Amino acid sequence: MHLPSAVAALEALLQGILIGGLYAVTALGLSLVLGVLRIINLVHGELLILGAFLGYEWLEWTGIDPLVGLLVVVPCVAAFGFVLQRYLLSPLLSFGDEAPLLTTFGLSIIAQNIFILIFTGNSRLIERSYGVSGITLGPVTLSDIYLISFVIAVVLIGGVHLLVTRTSFGRQVRASAEDPVAAGIVGVNVQWIFAVTFALAAGCTAVGGVLAGTAFSFDPTSGTGYLLTGFAIVIIGGLGSIGGTLVGGVLVGVVESLGALMFGEGYLDFIGLVVLLVFLALRPQGLFGMTRR
Repeated sequence: MHLPSAVAALEALLQGILIGGLYAVTALGLSLVLGVLRIINLVHGELLILGAFLGYEWLEWTGIDPLVGLLVVVPCVAAFGFVLQRYLLSPLLSFGDEAPLLTTFGLSIIAQNIFILIFTGNSRLIERSYGVSGITLGPVTLSDIYLISFVIAVVLIGGVHLLVTRTSFGRQVRASAEDPVAAGIVGVNVQWIFAVTFALAAGCTAVGGVLAGTAFSFDPTSGTGYLLTGFAIVIIGGLGSIGGTLVGGVLVGVVESLGALMFGEGYLDFIGLVVLLVFLALRPQGLFGMTRR
C-alpha cells in the first residue's frame, strides 16, 4: 500500500465517478429484472456481451460508429429478451424461484459456447478514437469513453425512472411487481408487462455492452465479471431502486478506482467484494431499498 499524491487521488476519484456511470448502465437491466420480475437473471452478462459483439460486428460490416449502431443493436437484443422471457421464463415463474434461476444459469453456459462457436474465443475491442483518448482539465486527464458513458447513464437511467414512475405503463409495471394476481384481476396483462420489462432490461443491457466493449476488451466469457459487478451495484443501490443503480455504480467505481491506486490493479475484485460484504452486513436493503418485513 502506498499513499498517492493529491493530483493522482483527484484523478482517480473523478475517473471512478465516471466509470461508475458505465458500471451503472451495465447493471441497469439486472436491476429492472430483479426489482420487477424478482428473477435472478444469470444470463444478464451474456446479454451484455451479445450487445458488445453486435456492436463490434456492426462497426466491421458498416464502418458506422457503434453509438449510431445502438439504433439497431438495442432493438435486436430487446426482441431476443422479449422472446426469452415470454416463451421460456414466464411459464417457469409458477414453479418458484429455483426454476428460472437454473434456467438462466443453463442459458448462460449455452450462450458462452455459442459465442465461442460463432465469434471464436479471441478477445475483441470496439476500436474508436474516443475509446483511448481523453480530455485534460488542468493536471487531471479524464477518459472520453468514461465521460460519454456517464452522460448516457444519467440520460438512460433518468428516462427509465420517469417511464416507471410517471407513465401508465410504469403504473402497470409497479402493480405487477407488487402483486401480480391483483394486477391481473383489475385488467393488467401481467405476462405482457413482464415480457416488455425484460425486453427493456435487455435493451438497456445492450447499451452497456457496446459502451463496455469500447472501453475494455471482451471475449465470450467476459459476461461473468459484469454479472458479479452488477449484483454488487444492485445490492448497494437497493433492490428495485432505478436511481440507486446510478449511485451504486458510482460508489463501486470510486472505491475500485481509489483502491487500485492505493493497493494495485490486482486487488480490484477483492475491493469490490469487501464493499459488497460490508453493505450486506450493515444495510442489506441497500442505500435506497426498502426494508422487507
